[in-house]
Amino acid sequence: MLEDVIYQAINANIPCVFLDVTGDGRHFEAVVVSENFVGQQLIKRHRMIYAALGERMKEEIHALSMKLYTSEEWKKLNG
Repeated sequence: MLEDVIYQAINANIPCVFLDVTGDGRHFEAVVVSENFVGQQLIKRHRMIYAALGERMKEEIHALSMKLYTSEEWKKLNG
């Protein structure tokens, strides 16, 4: 499944505290929690994910919604 490919690509390139990828085969959502995001603006975080996915973003993945957090942001969000 493409969700697994997305998961593996992100996990192989960005050390994740938490990673979840869901989708319907064309549209996907990734929730990524990583300390690599500390001090990074949202656009930089998105670029890191795009870089991890490489050519897949142009060919296989139609749409990807991303929720990208540091551990501290994630803890605040989830109590």
